[in-house]
Amino acid sequence: MKILIKKLNRRAVLPEYGTSGAAGGDLRSAEEDVVSIEPGKTAFIGTGLAVAIPEGYVGLVYARSGLASKRGLAPANKVGVIDSDYRGEIKVSLYNQSDAVQTVEPGERIAQLVVAPFLKAEYVETDMLENTDRGEGGFGSTGRK
Repeated sequence: MKILIKKLNRRAVLPEYGTSGAAGGDLRSAEEDVVSIEPGKTAFIGTGLAVAIPEGYVGLVYARSGLASKRGLAPANKVGVIDSDYRGEIKVSLYNQSDAVQTVEPGERIAQLVVAPFLKAEYVETDMLENTDRGEGGFGSTGRK
């Protein structure tokens, strides 16, 4: 599948897969300067990229596991959603969940982009839902094994 991408500035880098089996292409900071993020704060980091996600697909922006687990930097919204009709710059809202100031260098890998198909649902109101074995059991209701 080919995804059309427009570079919005000279620092922008197209997403790159780290390995042949990688599901997400790395997104990099296209900021001109180093960005410092205080503990408990969020910064919007521009990638300098705009994409044309095909209709019937969605772009999902996920954390990079090393950045999140080693430095405490992960998307504030957990998973960013890029709809097929959005043509603005992809920005990553990085939240610093660590106890120290974290910096993001220009060109640094900050997130990963996964393109996936989705089904458009028609939501229909009803007064009754089919019963299941689980029923209304919520968080933790299926137990541990």
